Amino acid sequence: EENLPEYMEANLKYRLLGRYEKQLNELLLGFFDVIPEPLLTIFDFQELELLMCGLPEIDMDNWKENTEYSGDYDREGPNHEVCGWFWEIVSEYDQELKARLLQFVTGSSGAPARGFRSLQEINGRVMKFTIHGVALENCGAFPSPYTKSNRIDLPIYGSKDELGEKLKIAITMAATGFDIE
Repeated sequence: EENLPEYMEANLKYRLLGRYEKQLNELLLGFFDVIPEPLLTIFDFQELELLMCGLPEIDMDNWKENTEYSGDYDREGPNHEVCGWFWEIVSEYDQELKARLLQFVTGSSGAPARGFRSLQEINGRVMKFTIHGVALENCGAFPSPYTKSNRIDLPIYGSKDELGEKLKIAITMAATGFDIE
């Protein structure tokens, strides 16, 4: 019992990495034959995903249709003024910014192949994109992502301009690796 935490950590490392070490090394060697390792060190995982997969074509209608609303937006849903502003702002984004928003909230820059109705949470269960309304005084000034459950906590801003500014800052700061909290 004394060394249970150390045992658990060693067991986990073996099961996730050690057991496949030879295969992973061969895979990396092959990958580095195509793209030299020094060239990859300048990218973070999000930039690398965008480079490898390209910018996705995001279907805004499908995204809106397969979005759920909770918290302070539960009753009015997409008819809430702030939710309307959100979709107007996102619709005006170019594909890169839409992909960054999707990555900010879900952890992936692309929509699922079968559309947003099949968006999955981290454990594989289908979990729709969710806009969760929170009072501005009860949260930080910026939208907050919950990537495990594909949810964005979106404060109730007083104007479309304020929402647009705060959302863009949140997406941009997350993409650079800096936190806004």
